[in-house]
Amino acid sequence: MKLNKYTWIFVGLIAAVYLGILIWVRLTNPVYLQKNMYQTWENSYVMHPKSDQSFVNTSKNNDHQNPVALSESQGYGMLITVRAAQKGWANQKDFDRFVNYWLAHRDYVGDQRQTETYLMSWRQYYNQHHQWVNDINSATDGDVYITMALALAAKQWPKDATYYRSLAKNLSDDILTYEYNPQTGALTVGDWVTRDSKYWQLMRTSDVMPDIFMTLAKLTGDSRWRTVNNTMLDRLVDLSRLHHTGLVPDFAWITRDAAKPVKPNAISTKYDGDYSANACRVPMMLATSNNPKARKVLKKMLRFFSHQQYITAGYSLSGKRLVKYQSASFSAPIFFAVSHHRGEGYDNLFDSQKYIFSKPLTHKNYYDATLTVMAALEGLN
Repeated sequence: MKLNKYTWIFVGLIAAVYLGILIWVRLTNPVYLQKNMYQTWENSYVMHPKSDQSFVNTSKNNDHQNPVALSESQGYGMLITVRAAQKGWANQKDFDRFVNYWLAHRDYVGDQRQTETYLMSWRQYYNQHHQWVNDINSATDGDVYITMALALAAKQWPKDATYYRSLAKNLSDDILTYEYNPQTGALTVGDWVTRDSKYWQLMRTSDVMPDIFMTLAKLTGDSRWRTVNNTMLDRLVDLSRLHHTGLVPDFAWITRDAAKPVKPNAISTKYDGDYSANACRVPMMLATSNNPKARKVLKKMLRFFSHQQYITAGYSLSGKRLVKYQSASFSAPIFFAVSHHRGEGYDNLFDSQKYIFSKPLTHKNYYDATLTVMAALEGLN
């Protein structure tokens, strides 16, 4: 039977209403959305090379034939799994699989690379001979995330708190031994940065994590974490003051009392000195801190974003859009930050950045998906 145009219009309306209901359910039922997103993320990105190990696949387009593990993603995976366990959607074995993979892929330091640390090797992947290769060197952000996840695990599973705290303290000690610059009082970007490196005074702005630093200070009793917290926040304030936008760059050169953005291609991309793929995490890192300096930097950034018609995936520090498209890895941290600062003048961002939850979680982009899940688990209530 051939349908006339009115029937097609009716069918279209029914489909639109059904889709609208589905979106409404997703956005008005936080628990449903959180659980669905976590399970989708876990099924899509978490791989198990052995029965007692897990890592997060970060490969381009989520290629399961050629997966790539990163210390950064390992830290995210551990943090997400603890948060999911708090809600009853993951268990201790799920978390311990991530722990076991980290412990099996630790980095070595020294001239002959004979000293094993608790720092994680920054990347693992299949080489041209299809051998699982453990790249040398570490990445500080991943190590700090892992340490925080262990601290949370100690609270989540008190029977094994001593074990998790011991691992956290060991990792903390190695971070402050191999990823800390005592001259600037700040963390370096990895254990490959030594005193004779030209990157000795380089800071990644997304490594400024005041809540995590203070948690580690209390957990370990090491006063250097307080130094790191104060110093890196001071440098972030210096960078925030440079422009009316309050935006900070991916990377900056720092001294004991000053900071300046790096030039393009100083580290990895032409956007090194812009608000780009690293700095986009800064709002998330500052969101839960009560430190006045952290709040000052965050609020200045949120004021800038609240006056944007829509938020794109990168800006110059003066506020010029670097691209025309949007990205969940930029929007999710902003949503996360605003969710912890409701009623302070930025609620339009809470509404506008909700678009990241209005569609299924991407199966093709680890970074977008992971930051979105983190925003959902802690920002939607």
